[in-house]
Amino acid sequence: MTPEALTGGFAAPATEAAHAFRAALEAMARPGTLHRLTGATPPAPLSPAAGALLLTLADTTTPVHLAGTVDCPAVRDWITFHTGAPFAPADQADFAVGDWAALHPLTRFRIGQPDYPDRSATLIVELPTLSATGVTLRGPGIRDTAQLSLPEIAAFRANRALFPLGFDCYFTSGDMLAALPRSTIVEEA
Repeated sequence: MTPEALTGGFAAPATEAAHAFRAALEAMARPGTLHRLTGATPPAPLSPAAGALLLTLADTTTPVHLAGTVDCPAVRDWITFHTGAPFAPADQADFAVGDWAALHPLTRFRIGQPDYPDRSATLIVELPTLSATGVTLRGPGIRDTAQLSLPEIAAFRANRALFPLGFDCYFTSGDMLAALPRSTIVEEA
């Protein structure tokens, strides 16, 4: 383990984790809203928002899958030191982190079972930019409509068709966070 892995966690873990957890809940409850996550300084290429999410949601009982460029020794050491989360193949992960292309094919991830739809993966998708523009979102937690800059439409429509099964997504870019639960309807803008 490198000495750099020992730094970059929350300075005030209880307070910062509580703020990050609240932002994660708000983002998932209100799809299309943007939230700022601060406090974590993970090693590159992991964004501060993705790092804060992992510090808040991952622990020794939640297997994590790293995809693409985030699957590197510096990120692995950082996650191991700060969360103790084990690493797992895509089909066994509770959380998967990577850019959109690296997470494909999405069929690798658990979508739950009819009697346990909660036993699905949550994807943390790293994006170059994140904004409240783009496709139109409708559904639970959205008053009329919302907009979000998603990497594509077809995958999220297919995921919605599986409801109540499917995966949930967090999108991160820098210190920004948004979410798209499987219950959200995604339409062309």
